[in-house]
Amino acid sequence: MSNITKRALEDSLKHLLLKKPVNKITINDITEDCGVNRATFYYHFQDIYALIEWSCEEDSRKALSDNTTYDTWQQGFLNILHAVEDNKPFIINVYRHVSQEQILQYLYRVVYGLLIAVVEECAQGMTVRDEDKKFIADFYKHAFVGLTLEWIKSDMKPSPESIVSRLSDLIDGDIPRMLAKYRLDTPLNRL
Repeated sequence: MSNITKRALEDSLKHLLLKKPVNKITINDITEDCGVNRATFYYHFQDIYALIEWSCEEDSRKALSDNTTYDTWQQGFLNILHAVEDNKPFIINVYRHVSQEQILQYLYRVVYGLLIAVVEECAQGMTVRDEDKKFIADFYKHAFVGLTLEWIKSDMKPSPESIVSRLSDLIDGDIPRMLAKYRLDTPLNRL
């Protein structure tokens, strides 16, 4: 029952965001639109920003689901972009009226989760330090998030498929190549 209520609150917030900016929406507005009382809201969320964060986390969890492997990262990233696109009024409103640092940190967390899973998979059977795997995932995290932010700023043009296709062409095979350079179990890298 808890997730049903959370989803209803999320739907109300998204409905209200079509009418006014997030900084003009009150908890009372959300609870009235949703048909619940304030105590119910506070039972689930500390404030509106906690609801926004939960909504974003849920959307990204669904978008990534089983698409965090080397062979499926493109579909995972495409799903993230489609989730952003499907929630365009919500995302644009949040981007413009919530701390951009908060949005940036959220995107970094989601994209890093995707990328570190890919790096870990590609590193299987290799001896690579955790800090080197993290460095590779961080490098791509910044590129992916930078592209995503530019895409949002440009009114979500071009299509997500175009972005993912070009990105895939650009980095094809790079993660395994980078890991090979950091391998500790090869004579060249033991020095």
